Amino acid sequence: MRVGWKRWRRRVPRLRFEIMARIDELRLMTKVARMYHQQGLTQTAIMRRLNVHQSTVSRLLQRARKEGIVRIVVTSPAGTHPELEDALEAAYGLEDAVVVDSGEGEEQIVRDLGAAAAFTLENTLKPADVIGISCWSAALLAMVEAMHPTHRCPGSRVVQILGGVGSPGAAMHATNVTRRLAQLLGAEVTMLPAPGIVGSPEARHILMKDQYVQEAVHLFPTVNVAVVGIGAVEPSKMLADSGNVFPPKQLKKLSAKGAVGDICLRFFDRRGQPVITLLNDCVISMDLPQLRRVSRVIGVAGGARKTDAVCGALAGGWINVLITDRAMAQRLLKEQPTARAAGSGD
Repeated sequence: MRVGWKRWRRRVPRLRFEIMARIDELRLMTKVARMYHQQGLTQTAIMRRLNVHQSTVSRLLQRARKEGIVRIVVTSPAGTHPELEDALEAAYGLEDAVVVDSGEGEEQIVRDLGAAAAFTLENTLKPADVIGISCWSAALLAMVEAMHPTHRCPGSRVVQILGGVGSPGAAMHATNVTRRLAQLLGAEVTMLPAPGIVGSPEARHILMKDQYVQEAVHLFPTVNVAVVGIGAVEPSKMLADSGNVFPPKQLKKLSAKGAVGDICLRFFDRRGQPVITLLNDCVISMDLPQLRRVSRVIGVAGGARKTDAVCGALAGGWINVLITDRAMAQRLLKEQPTARAAGSGD
């Protein structure tokens, strides 16, 4: 007992020392956390004021979170939907999802999606990016109308990846989307001076030999960011007005084969599988296998009419970034995500 008592007496100062050291550490932790989070000082300023190493400041801030001294609460502002975005990314394997609050009218949805797409491009494009754009999309037209000039992209290039020649009024829209985007980015531009749809495979073969068409097509493999609309089988008013549509009889055949939507006039079914018909040989655009090789494909689409088309695009993995409206996001999450058709079209 006497030995035990002596041992305990020797340990008391050591325990007291450890307790005091722990309190001192918590005190410094709290001081650093208050300086950083409440007083707004940088880590460098804290380092200089307390005369400690910057790595010590960083370590103390991390420890303050683990100890519960600092608790970070993120409050979502009205009009933002991070939970829906996270759920879409998890359900469909997306790199990013942007969900926009919008009204029910298609024109309003288009404007809101365009504004969101403009903000996304302004903040994510990098120098020397090669940006492909499908031109027959009201949302993409709204995007360039909403964009601000940016100097983030020196050395970049915009490439038209869907033929933009059509009826004069509509063709002007297609040209405007491509050229205006390049101007806003300070980028070089390469147009695709051909219709999106031609009358026969033979006509396509002849047009594909054109020098300027070849210049655009040869750049398709270099595209690392593609911004695309997602179309339903029933064409939008802009596409219908352009003349770049298949006859109603052919559209019925596509529907009968299971087609639900398209990107760059390349059709797919609800499982994302390409719907291959002879009509494919009448389209001048980037095809689905080429699209799959693009590292970042931003799909911009919303509205009830396009639900099946967006489902198919997601199921096939043809896009990895989605910009859509809240109602569409909710509909997509109610669907059981279809197994992605990995490798389809390759």
